[in-house]
Amino acid sequence: MARFTLSSTDFTEGGTLAMAQVFTDCKGSNVSPALKWSGAPEGTQSFALLVHDPDAPTGSGWWHWLVYNIPAGTTSLAAGAGDPKKGLMPAGAVQGRNDYGKAEYGGPCPPPGKPHHYHFRLYALKVAKLEVPEGASAAALSFNARAQALATAELTGLYGR
Repeated sequence: MARFTLSSTDFTEGGTLAMAQVFTDCKGSNVSPALKWSGAPEGTQSFALLVHDPDAPTGSGWWHWLVYNIPAGTTSLAAGAGDPKKGLMPAGAVQGRNDYGKAEYGGPCPPPGKPHHYHFRLYALKVAKLEVPEGASAAALSFNARAQALATAELTGLYGR
């Protein structure tokens, strides 16, 4: 059986995220990275992508990007798909509200100091749709994605200033 993997042409595992991916308040372009995956397990009916920074000084980390109900036939997200104005998200996919308060990609912008870890976690789900209310919190989305997951693929990028 193939291993479920997540990769990007914009950064490598443990590598530094580019200024293109960094939030605008930190002088970046706030463009979501290109992502691709393979090896989803048999029975996958949809995917959910959750991007979290556990190093944020909030006590619970910081949610940067939440995408769910990604159709099972999807194997990639184009660079910039996190911007709803670009229309690059697969039909049916929903972007949840990040900790910036917007239903879109919000790039890294940590306080000065040590680099933070940005975990891009892709869940292969056993359901076609996550049954969550519109505007569900990141914690609720994460709980539901984990509860319905057949497998998880992860890619971690770093960024500090």
